[in-house]
Amino acid sequence: MTIPGSGTIAAVVLAAGGGSRWTGSGHKLLADLDGRPLAAHALAAAAAAGLDELVVVTGAADLSAVIPRGATVVHNGSWSQGQAGSIRLAVDYALSAGHEAIVLGLADTPGVPAEAWRAVAVAEGSLVVAVFDGLRRPPTKVGRRFWEELPVSGDSGARSLLAARAPDVLEVACRGNPADIDTVEDLQLWN
Repeated sequence: MTIPGSGTIAAVVLAAGGGSRWTGSGHKLLADLDGRPLAAHALAAAAAAGLDELVVVTGAADLSAVIPRGATVVHNGSWSQGQAGSIRLAVDYALSAGHEAIVLGLADTPGVPAEAWRAVAVAEGSLVVAVFDGLRRPPTKVGRRFWEELPVSGDSGARSLLAARAPDVLEVACRGNPADIDTVEDLQLWN
């Protein structure tokens, strides 16, 4: 999905965290949701969006059984140090691959459809965020010119960049459910 004048765009699914609030058995990304592992829903949506490349940043859990064929896997061995490290690895990979933008999303958001990924990717601008019923939530497109402004440590994602660059942010209304699954109780609401 190369956007004329914009270069290539990678979908990046952040799937490295340990799921610290999860009290169920196993890792939350492998918990069953409608007969499939939780992460499979977000990964399938990101893949179906048809961007130039699908990049999955892994860490705490072995997701090899649910990662779509053809996806690029970037492993974050320091996943316990927070989400910013995963984003930094994704940016480093995107630079080496020559992408001009990345669309960041989360593996624990099963209700974000491919259409949301695609709408954010094709929107004009280098800083684009999905809005679901008035709430800014991933996926978020970050163009190359803003990559150095993303956090480099800690557990924050693109939210701080969106706040710092408010005049540059384009919001795109999307359909779907952006809620993330952090606890057993969250998952029960979906099943």
